[in-house]
Amino acid sequence: MGKTGTTTWIKIKGRKGQTRLVPGKYQNYKKPGPNQKYTSDGKRRRRLPRSPKSIIGVKQ
Repeated sequence: MGKTGTTTWIKIKGRKGQTRLVPGKYQNYKKPGPNQKYTSDGKRRRRLPRSPKSIIGVKQ
């Protein structure tokens, strides 16, 4: 665990227009949900690219 307050929070625009905060390391990719976790050949899907227009910026 790091020091308190070291995480940079990024504002992300969701599918329905709401905004939510994600840690800075998830800024350019997202983790798949439970139903999209595995590919058709059974391998784990690690990360999915995030749309650049969904990134609003750093939390103020």
